[in-house]
Amino acid sequence: MNNHDQPAGSTKDVVVAMFFISLLFFILGFATWLNGSLIPFLKIVCDLNNFQALWVTFAFYIAYTVMALPSAAILSRTGYKNGMTLGLGIMAVGALLFIPAAKSSFYGFFLLALFTLATGMTLMQTAINPYIVCIGSRESAAMRISIMGLFNKGAGIVVPLVFSALILSGIEKYSDTALAALDHAGRLALRAELSSRLVYPYAIMAAGLLVVMVIVHFSSLPELHAEEEKNQPEVTKVKKWGVLQYPQLVLGALSLFAYVGVEVIAGDTIGLYGRNLGVHNYTVLTSYTMSFMVLGYILGATTIPRLMTQRTALLFSAVSGLLFTIGVATSSATDTSIANVLVSWAGVPVVPNTVMFLAMLGLANALVWPSVWPLALQGLGKYTAAGSALLIMGIAGGALLPMLYGKFSDAGNSQTAYWVMLPCYLMIFMYAIKGHKLRSWGSATGKLERADQAG
Repeated sequence: MNNHDQPAGSTKDVVVAMFFISLLFFILGFATWLNGSLIPFLKIVCDLNNFQALWVTFAFYIAYTVMALPSAAILSRTGYKNGMTLGLGIMAVGALLFIPAAKSSFYGFFLLALFTLATGMTLMQTAINPYIVCIGSRESAAMRISIMGLFNKGAGIVVPLVFSALILSGIEKYSDTALAALDHAGRLALRAELSSRLVYPYAIMAAGLLVVMVIVHFSSLPELHAEEEKNQPEVTKVKKWGVLQYPQLVLGALSLFAYVGVEVIAGDTIGLYGRNLGVHNYTVLTSYTMSFMVLGYILGATTIPRLMTQRTALLFSAVSGLLFTIGVATSSATDTSIANVLVSWAGVPVVPNTVMFLAMLGLANALVWPSVWPLALQGLGKYTAAGSALLIMGIAGGALLPMLYGKFSDAGNSQTAYWVMLPCYLMIFMYAIKGHKLRSWGSATGKLERADQAG
């Protein structure tokens, strides 16, 4: 195995790397899945409709598109470990910006804070995803990413519960009916009171990020040396078109665009949707989606590559996503029979079938990210860092597709608006069937690599 595939060089180094990367994945998950609770919260505080509230996802995820290539350039200068440290510092600045935002209740300030927070996360993502792919064999890369996903999505289960306990207690007095009964000054005062609840939690978050930044900086985390692969196909040595010469990479980025869009819709709009339907526990519904994602990551960590290839995992994700989307858009908004069977035995409050299908999309989505990354980066060699940046740019789907859902939701029906997810899963399906095999743009059909090493 060459240095690019396993930079650590010893079992101890790999274990150390896995420990720190799992911590960083948890932090990324914590910051990311706060949005699911933050969206309905800011809808009340800033008096927004669904489309306006989903500017939260736009400001957050557009940072990945804007800052991905600068992040790759930074990593080429600083190295992966220093890039992670710098990313944590920028995240801390973003968390601190929430304090003046909360005190002013100005929506634009919240969006700036979210963009700054996500800028730091972009640098972190650009560093840690290729790191976890390259630290061992490519065939088991999806398994390692699945393990990391357990920490990322595990944070997604915890965050809405913590947010609800610390910030959303007594939220019923801020309902639309309660606010409508007050005069303009009374509504402003009540919203300002609610907004101020964000100050302390985000100050604690900033302090925690700075502590982890210092720990990572002085840790023994090994550096990743992304050298050119020795046995890569001749086509990967062509430099004329840079990373755009790799169809499996470009189509992988488009698949991630579709995936992140549907992941964010499933995780971040479920609270808004539940509130529209009158679901009592709407503030913690993101935990439902994340719980199914954790189940999916456990499935990936235990079956890939021993029982299931990365391509098969991607096919499973696409097909189940198509079926669950149909369920979201067509099932009952009052009947709770599915939740009665799946979760009521554990004491989890039941929700309508349409909400349950939306949560179950977490299971469909879980294996897309860990499957696409190794398939898309296969054979890139010295282009791995730039390829990682292009894949990170696919996260822009989380900025744009939820906004599209919000527009359809405000214009018509919040349930049928979920049909917007169907073409996204079709894109993922096509990548699993054919797109990941393409190695050349040179003909109408592309040149297939018949020996599909990854799938």
